[in-house]
Amino acid sequence: MVQALHRTPVRGPTFIRLLASLTDAGAPASPPPLPDRLSQWLDWKQSIALSTALDGRPVLADGAPFTDEDAEECARTRAALAQAIVGDRALSPAAAQDEIGIDAAIVRQRYLTHQRAMQAATGRLRGRLRDRLAAKDAEMARLASVDAAMEVALSPREHALLAAAPKLLGAHFEQLRQTAENAAEGAAGAELPAGETSAAWLDVFRKDMQSVLLAELDVRFQPVDGLLAALRAS
Repeated sequence: MVQALHRTPVRGPTFIRLLASLTDAGAPASPPPLPDRLSQWLDWKQSIALSTALDGRPVLADGAPFTDEDAEECARTRAALAQAIVGDRALSPAAAQDEIGIDAAIVRQRYLTHQRAMQAATGRLRGRLRDRLAAKDAEMARLASVDAAMEVALSPREHALLAAAPKLLGAHFEQLRQTAENAAEGAAGAELPAGETSAAWLDVFRKDMQSVLLAELDVRFQPVDGLLAALRAS
């Protein structure tokens, strides 16, 4: 059985803690304040765009009002993305016994496939909810402008950071496989079928990858959840 390494717990969102638990990397004990981070992430053009959105005169847009159907669409989309992750055969422990072949490259490709689906779906929902905000009143229109500016400014940084996830999962895959192979060689005299050993480490990996993907889904839906909360409160 594959044993998890004991490391100092990392504070932060579930997504960050899960990734940290799969690697030797830690997190700073006291991360810099958010304003300091933003000053590093935004260039002068992005700063001007954000300032304009904050201080400019918002323009009310013509559009359909927010309804329960919008919230239901967000919920359906989120559930569908989660089901796609849970139902992915490559991530299903039940497939371990009849696995034809899986390697780190396949792992990265499956992760990227789910990432692209999440990015496309949340981007579409975020744009729709901004349209609903912009049609409400001046303050909500300003919030929609700020969210649009933040999305444009932070998307490159977000993409770069999230791109590390499939690479870390690929390294985790190789580490688990190597550990299982070493254990099998060390226990060559024990009556343990090779397939059972293989299934054990593959199941551990699949569960880890599924958990990370579901945690990333939560992260990607945070802007959508924020816009929904604003619409419901307005």
